[in-house]
Amino acid sequence: MPSARVIPTINLPIATTTASAANLPSSASSAHHHVKGRQRSASIVTVEPVGGDSLEEVLDQNAYKNINSEWVNYKGAWVIHPVLIIVGKILVDVIPGMHQDASWTIVNLSYLLISYIMFHWVTGIPFDPDIHGGAYDDLTLWEQIDEGAQYTPSKKWLICTPIALFLISTHYTHYNPWLFAINFTALLVVLFPKLPQLHRQRIRFLYRPGYTSGAATPATGTPSPIPSPKLAPAGTPLDYAIPQGKLR
Repeated sequence: MPSARVIPTINLPIATTTASAANLPSSASSAHHHVKGRQRSASIVTVEPVGGDSLEEVLDQNAYKNINSEWVNYKGAWVIHPVLIIVGKILVDVIPGMHQDASWTIVNLSYLLISYIMFHWVTGIPFDPDIHGGAYDDLTLWEQIDEGAQYTPSKKWLICTPIALFLISTHYTHYNPWLFAINFTALLVVLFPKLPQLHRQRIRFLYRPGYTSGAATPATGTPSPIPSPKLAPAGTPLDYAIPQGKLR
């Protein structure tokens, strides 16, 4: 008598599969929460170093003379500052009804504004910028003077000139508290980036390097189906199934 046939059975881990499926929404929600709730930088003021001291940059800087900052040490470069101040004072006094306190304040603020833009705002070399391989692209004119050395004669002169002009303007404004506050604030703005502690440093406000939006781009679209190649029916001649242009 033949023996009974044994039918194999397969036990699926239903409980495990159900538990894993139950955990999928929580994992997706946690990943979504991770994308949505990414921490952002809370710093308001950030100090960022610029420039570099690598061997390649040092060689590029010393390849040729920096014509952008060499003129500061030339004869007449120091004299041009008081000459421009006197000329500016004469031009302002020509305006009808101009008082001395307002005249000196305008001259002082104009000189400080031009000085700040020229020495601390514009970066790089405007003439032949590729001659040094871009080694000065991130440096201001003040940082390029005397190869970044501090307390050189030229830098001392550029520090003392706005201070002397501030003292003169304070005297001729009769120590008016409002004009004194305006002139003194402008002087601090110009002298602050001249400090050695801020050499090759940039102060950024609300600056987030490499920041991107925390919201992920939704992908709700349906993928386009891939078209299947068309096959010729069985028994079709070869010259009819393949176009003539494909055989060339």
